[in-house]
Amino acid sequence: MKPSLKTCMLLFFMYLSGALLQAQEGPVAADFKMPQHPRILLFAGEEQGIRNAVSGDPEWQAIHEAILRESDNIIGLEPIKRIQIGRRLLDKSREALRRVFMLSYASRTTGEKKYFVRAEKEMLDIAAFSDWNPSHFLDVAEMTMAMAIGYDWLHDKLSAASKTAIRDAIMKKGLEPSMEPRYSSWLKAEHNWNQVCNAGMTYGAMALYEDHPVFARNIINRAIGSIVLPMKDYGPDGVYPEGYGYWGYGTSFNVMFLSAIEKLFGKDFGLTGAPGFLQSGRFMEFMTGPSGSPFNYSDAGNNGGFHPAMFWIADKVGDPSILWEERRFLKNYGVDRLVGDRLLPAIMLWRNGLKMDKITEPKINMWVGMGKNPVAMMRTSWTDPNAIYLAMKGGSVSVNHAHMDIGSFIMEADGVRWAMDFGMQNYESLESKGIQLFGRAQNAQRWSVFRLTNLVHNTLAVDNQHQIVTGTAPIVAHSSAPAFMHAVTDLSEIYNGQVAKSVRGIALVNKRFVVVRDEVKTLDRETTIRWTMLTPADVKISGPDRAILTKDGKTMLLQVDAPGKMQMRTWSTDPPNSYDAPNPGTTLVGFEVKVPANTETAFTVKLIPGGKAGKAKMKVQPLDSWKNH
Repeated sequence: MKPSLKTCMLLFFMYLSGALLQAQEGPVAADFKMPQHPRILLFAGEEQGIRNAVSGDPEWQAIHEAILRESDNIIGLEPIKRIQIGRRLLDKSREALRRVFMLSYASRTTGEKKYFVRAEKEMLDIAAFSDWNPSHFLDVAEMTMAMAIGYDWLHDKLSAASKTAIRDAIMKKGLEPSMEPRYSSWLKAEHNWNQVCNAGMTYGAMALYEDHPVFARNIINRAIGSIVLPMKDYGPDGVYPEGYGYWGYGTSFNVMFLSAIEKLFGKDFGLTGAPGFLQSGRFMEFMTGPSGSPFNYSDAGNNGGFHPAMFWIADKVGDPSILWEERRFLKNYGVDRLVGDRLLPAIMLWRNGLKMDKITEPKINMWVGMGKNPVAMMRTSWTDPNAIYLAMKGGSVSVNHAHMDIGSFIMEADGVRWAMDFGMQNYESLESKGIQLFGRAQNAQRWSVFRLTNLVHNTLAVDNQHQIVTGTAPIVAHSSAPAFMHAVTDLSEIYNGQVAKSVRGIALVNKRFVVVRDEVKTLDRETTIRWTMLTPADVKISGPDRAILTKDGKTMLLQVDAPGKMQMRTWSTDPPNSYDAPNPGTTLVGFEVKVPANTETAFTVKLIPGGKAGKAKMKVQPLDSWKNH
């Protein structure tokens, strides 16, 4: 049978790409001598180093044994089926990576045949899938990484027939589709897609290198040149623009990529030196509050987690203190909570002799980072579960996965998150109802989703309007002085055409209470400003300028100082659309105030844990003078 025109064109493109690479030397040179399998992350014989380490350290041994127990559980599961949910096969790809990585780790570290047999069965079933869903290429990337690890780590045990089936699947269902323009727009992306897809393709290329050396080298060199795009977005200080959840996704796969590249080639081609990349470990540590919940701005969930990639970063920067929250997660939840992480075995390769008891408390209580989505985060303690935690973001609605949450803040005290964020809604729950979720224009359908707009975030709304997508809000001042830790963001562009000026400051005062101050100048018309705070607490309006919040037997006072006619209010969080997720147990509390035309005014809110106004008797100064504190 003659090959199709599409196949001929693809083969020609691959040939041309390979020919060009031979003519033009890339980061990986044409004369590089590829070592034998296994060569991804862990060379032959290095299993003994893991066995030695865990035998002498009970905490690392506990993680190792948890992986083995979960591998035993996986043996009893049905193999993964190709069942697509909406436009995604991603949950199957992620489970494939989790299973194959764990089983391959268990096989190599114990030598027990049962783990190899189950991994081989899983890979052969996946190889027989019709495709790995290239129209949503994350699915292909994670599936390719899974198959590459299994093929490489178990290579000496696989039969010739199994090798052929798995190798052909990696090539035809993983690597070849990545050469087609309709599937490879992620090569120019500045977000997690680039990191995940380049990592997956690189693993596939490493696995098949001896069979297709020019093509594989092309894939790897392409990735080295492409992944610099999202790595630039960590600059200058380490803030990951897409937030907590996508740091856990994009950065983890970026680290998987860097770790494999450095291991195989003995160098990272300068990638790790990207401004801000390694500093993002400190950013991520500060993103978790005393409750264990994250600062979940943008498309992030409400739950904190464990991140093996933090151990790689901590080793690179030589600072175990950035693992404080990882250590706390382990102590609070135990190792069995870790086994759902598909990248967990990698932590055993990145520990580099670290003893858990060497992870010390961070020495700073405030961290500020600039960039596309600048943030400021501060706290009174790392060890007190009742500590006050305060965080605010500036940035832009135009950033990937952003919400209209510019100027929003969260706050914890006495073990309660008083000011919260809904975080993301499950994508499929919206896409299945026909919602075009990822538009970024001002009139995008994305902004019809209840949880995503400024009307339900802890920020301002002007005349009930949405924030402006094209604006950006920098952090213009900050200080870590213990008596008045604070940060100020200029929101004026975010409300362009709605007000002439909008500047917000947050402060943690004397380690006792929080101040949120907004300074606004109106245009040539009367304007209604709405100030809202989303809370899981019970709310009682207790006066014309105050509300009492109660939760879990704890109390907080919200006290307002605003000129003019102000009305304290609560708003329901029942969503207006059938496609919106329900929001039980939450309330919006705040106030509305009408401001005359061409008027400069200020609103000051004090959030006082314990509900005692007397401990916050301090006149709050204009934002311009905060730098003098």
